[in-house]
Amino acid sequence: MEKIKLDFKDSKYATGRRKTSVAKVWLKKGTGKFYVNGKNLDEYFSRANHKMQILRPFEIINQSTEYDVKSKVIGGGQTGQAGALVHGISRALLKFDENLKSTLRKEKLTTRDSRSVERKKPGRAKARRSYQFSKR
Repeated sequence: MEKIKLDFKDSKYATGRRKTSVAKVWLKKGTGKFYVNGKNLDEYFSRANHKMQILRPFEIINQSTEYDVKSKVIGGGQTGQAGALVHGISRALLKFDENLKSTLRKEKLTTRDSRSVERKKPGRAKARRSYQFSKR
């Protein structure tokens, strides 16, 4: 499959993060095209709930087909990448229109979700799980 080359010269850029994923997002006025790592949104994200989550910032501001999105996502899994995209899109939208801040903030889309995996501790199986206790 060939990489899709798009002209994003007059676009706004923002970075979104979630867990270990980082999304670089370029947003410009357009017709609603959405590309993630050179692929279409439907090709890259197979789960319906991820697609719904990613398009949520546009639905909240009632402009689902007025912006073209080009993004590069690295690290983590599908859920983390989807969350990072939402964060990046919301931040890029704010660069277009500062008045959207209260609307997007109410839905908690501009805030970075700081939850991540807790580190493994020594003498334990995982972060909190201990090894099975044997009396004999």
